[in-house]
Amino acid sequence: MKEKSRSTFSGNIGFVLAAAGSAVGLGNIWRFPYLAAKDGGGLFLLVYLILVLTFGFALLTTEIAIGRKTGQGPLTAYGLINPKGKFIGVLACIVPAIILPYYCTIGGWVLKYFTLFITGSGKNAVADGYFTGFITGQWAPIVFGVVYLLLTAAVVIGGVNKGIERFSKVLMPILVVLIFAIGIFSLTLHYKEASGAVRSGLEGLKIYVVPDFKGLTMQKLATVFVDALGQLFYSISVAMGIMVAYGSYVKKESKLMGSINQIEIFDTLVAFLAGLMIIPAVYVFMGRDGMSAGPGLMFISLPKVFDAMGIAGDIVGLIFFMIVAFAAVTSSVSIMEAIVSSLIDRFHWSRRKSAILVTVYGLIVEIIVCLGYNKLYMEVKLPNGTVGQILDIMDYVSNNVLMPIVALATCILIGWIVSPKVIIDEVTRGGSKFTRKGLYIIMVKFIAPAFLLILLLQALGIVTF
Repeated sequence: MKEKSRSTFSGNIGFVLAAAGSAVGLGNIWRFPYLAAKDGGGLFLLVYLILVLTFGFALLTTEIAIGRKTGQGPLTAYGLINPKGKFIGVLACIVPAIILPYYCTIGGWVLKYFTLFITGSGKNAVADGYFTGFITGQWAPIVFGVVYLLLTAAVVIGGVNKGIERFSKVLMPILVVLIFAIGIFSLTLHYKEASGAVRSGLEGLKIYVVPDFKGLTMQKLATVFVDALGQLFYSISVAMGIMVAYGSYVKKESKLMGSINQIEIFDTLVAFLAGLMIIPAVYVFMGRDGMSAGPGLMFISLPKVFDAMGIAGDIVGLIFFMIVAFAAVTSSVSIMEAIVSSLIDRFHWSRRKSAILVTVYGLIVEIIVCLGYNKLYMEVKLPNGTVGQILDIMDYVSNNVLMPIVALATCILIGWIVSPKVIIDEVTRGGSKFTRKGLYIIMVKFIAPAFLLILLLQALGIVTF
């Protein structure tokens, strides 16, 4: 069944909030703070901000413009720009198909922790080995993951206006207010050690925002650069078909440049506030060592921080995991939408049929991902030097390999095969201004491809820092 007409966002606000909701997910609230802590706080922020305004801007502009110009999802949009780009569309659709099942698995972990705090059982999460015990369990991770996947599917089945846009308009303002409130609360915290030394949230803020150039080497700077570059893919949802799909729902008369600027600002602000919410609090109760907890920061370190806060920690923990759950769902909705929109455009299926098929697929693979921590446990050494299970392998293939390839191929397609003018004309449609046109051309033709090649070679273990 073919949809009679393609849905559109009702206006710029709906599009910006939906796109920002996609960008503001686990990548911003989970990954951004621990990378910032690992890479010297303010130094990471500085490098990240520069990359957002240059590299991120170029990729975001390109994908949204491709979507609006073609009015198609990623699977078919690239081929309409130029037949040589058909393979990019296929890869751009494969990426979210790989990400969706394991993202919903992690989303299930978030729901589990949310239920712990909402039932007053948050102290259980403090026990050593609790997180490992949960994810290696046979049934609980699957059940929570399935619930999370069904929540995501319900929004996508609702469509562009009644589902995605309405959902984003409600959740995103709430999300920002809650993150800001917890961030301010983190700054007021104090903790006195047995030795009498006192740590404060303001000291944690200083570590977070003030660049530390002491002992900075080219090798360390290169590591920070690659981390910040990799984080951008998570943060602004590029190279996974999402922004192409969302761009296809933008009305032709909408001014793209204004929306793109707002998405950049919104995303960067929430990423910064996520760090403000987490890093000072972790520093206060766990010191600098706690700040280097890595990916376990959210599920292992933070429950201990909430426990150390006393009664207030139960409330803060509840609000925190509610925030993370909200943010995660806005992103998984966009990941599923990238696949669903592609099926609708390519095979002319109804939204409902497409979404149900994607949900069934996600359910099957999600179960396999969950079993990867028990029945199907394995340890595989990856080219970048890490060792991973099924979830880690899927994350590596999608984020470290395919996404840089999609972004690199997109830059070559637009920069050298069809010309940046194709994107510039779409952005300036109706007399709209393109204030960073010169920067865009340089980035998409020269600098972004070079950055992406470095990122890909590093992921493949060919270049090391």
